Amino acid sequence: MATKDHGPSIKDDRQYERLREQGMGKEKAARIANSPRSETGREGGKAQSYEDWTKQELYDKAKEVGIEGRSGMSKSELISALRDR
Repeated sequence: MATKDHGPSIKDDRQYERLREQGMGKEKAARIANSPRSETGREGGKAQSYEDWTKQELYDKAKEVGIEGRSGMSKSELISALRDR
């Protein structure tokens, strides 16, 4: 199957398509597909899970990344919003 050309704003069309097929949002898939390979390591798992964060920490992170409606969100809603960004 041929890879679609997603235009000049997507640097790695194949990776972008794979991420979208896995259910990732357009913005997040584009951000990952456009990041240099050295920044997208495969190790992962070293950051603390969002479930271990306090609601205030989640709120602060949501504010930092510009999630709207965060003030009315529960802890689980903040986690979902952060994962979907």
